[in-house]
Amino acid sequence: MAPNKKISLTEEDLVRALKGQETIAIQALYDMYSAALLGVIFRIVQHSEIAEDLLQDTFIKIWHSAAGYDSSKGRLFTWMINIARNLAIDKIRSKDFKNASKNQDLENNVDFIDLQRKVTFNADTLGIKDMVTALKPEFNSVLDMVYFKGYTHVEAAEELNLPLGTVKTRIRMAIMELRKHFN
Repeated sequence: MAPNKKISLTEEDLVRALKGQETIAIQALYDMYSAALLGVIFRIVQHSEIAEDLLQDTFIKIWHSAAGYDSSKGRLFTWMINIARNLAIDKIRSKDFKNASKNQDLENNVDFIDLQRKVTFNADTLGIKDMVTALKPEFNSVLDMVYFKGYTHVEAAEELNLPLGTVKTRIRMAIMELRKHFN
């Protein structure tokens, strides 16, 4: 195999390789999904080094949790995105992350701003952001806060001044609308 050749497997083959703990599975995961997963993580944590560390943690968790993946409950990509998103949210809620954010000096912030300009991930290029934007405004705002900005359901409900149940219902209905694009 050529060193620069990217590995691509069907979802079914990838799941089988993951559950069998085959080395090719982790290589294929990285080649096929690392950019998308890194983008989701970065959008939440807003720090490239932390996002890269969390991407590695995401792949480790996927590798160790593969036996628990159930294809009848959703697509592999959705399952992996949720793992990445949850790890990123856990990170920004952690005390060490909050303390580190408060203690950055001016020079680190200037470097951080320069590094942000080099980030190439953009949800718009995947078309997901366009699909969310095309939803009804009440669905769009809730999904944007929860999935793109990392808000919890409770935080989104407080920010939008809505009951928690309404936020959860809107998320569920928005996801049902988005599924129509994929089924």
